[in-house]
Amino acid sequence: MYYYGFRPYVSVAKRRQQAQRKVRSLRKERKDVTPVQVTGRTIAKTFWGKAWCDHIESFSDYENRLPRGRSYLRHGSVCHLAMTKGRVDALVLGSRLYEVSVTVRVLQQKKWDEIKATCSGHIGSLLDLLQGKLSNTIMRKMCDRQSGLFPLDKEMTLECSCPDWAHMCKHVAAVLYGVGARLDEDPQALFLLRAVDHEELLYLPTDAIDKTLDQDTQRQTVDSASLSQIFGIDIDLGQKDTTAASHNKKQQNKKHPPLYYTGARLRKIRHALGWIQKEFASELQISVATLSKLENRGPRRKLVLRAEVQEVVHRLWRKSQRKKEQTG
Repeated sequence: MYYYGFRPYVSVAKRRQQAQRKVRSLRKERKDVTPVQVTGRTIAKTFWGKAWCDHIESFSDYENRLPRGRSYLRHGSVCHLAMTKGRVDALVLGSRLYEVSVTVRVLQQKKWDEIKATCSGHIGSLLDLLQGKLSNTIMRKMCDRQSGLFPLDKEMTLECSCPDWAHMCKHVAAVLYGVGARLDEDPQALFLLRAVDHEELLYLPTDAIDKTLDQDTQRQTVDSASLSQIFGIDIDLGQKDTTAASHNKKQQNKKHPPLYYTGARLRKIRHALGWIQKEFASELQISVATLSKLENRGPRRKLVLRAEVQEVVHRLWRKSQRKKEQTG
């Protein structure tokens, strides 16, 4: 029975108990239940989680509804939250269990190209990217309200099965904050949500590589051996090898892996090992999509690989050479 149209007060502890019981009940029905749990007063603690929360709080239309959402999230009311390509699906416990969906438009290719142009070649490793260990320039670009990685309010469609008429109800607000908390655990989910491959940020654009090589070739202020060590690629200054030098180079290549790799060379190694792309990508610890892009960059384009990836490629090259010798 409600008094004067108001629901009876429910304590925070009781709300949490109700949410925990509901999660246990859901797990009996389905195995993929992933509740969002927040400990302490801070919803998000990592770079990506905080950046997401700051972004959604920047929309004035959301200002009045967001505080109730924070309370719901802290009470454990987001019983399930799953992020996939362009979509967030969740179950939120209110007076009953409500279904919430947030449809996010995939990132425009133009925006993604601009982000890659700013970031590519300036991020030390995948771990640095996911931990948010980025320079101020890159962070500003990633988090820019208009041209960054996060969706604009007009790029999100919010839906909830509750009877609230508002564009954003408290259940949707709880889910949006829940995304920030989830990014603490899995920052890669943000790139999945916007349908982009975060590993592309670790490679220099081809035109940037060509420009760098052209400038170094024209100036010739650094010898080719030094450039090879810096970029991890072989620099050709246009000097022709003598017959003896060419012979020595061929002999050396039999023992040592190439100084640089092309897409065609990667594919050749993979075929020599008899592997499919999935096996090769797994060994390199990159996605199949990234491997496919690398292999299709042409036979003459030199790839810039992370040091750890290049070490693995060297090892696989040696393995392919041994396999060729055994098969005769």
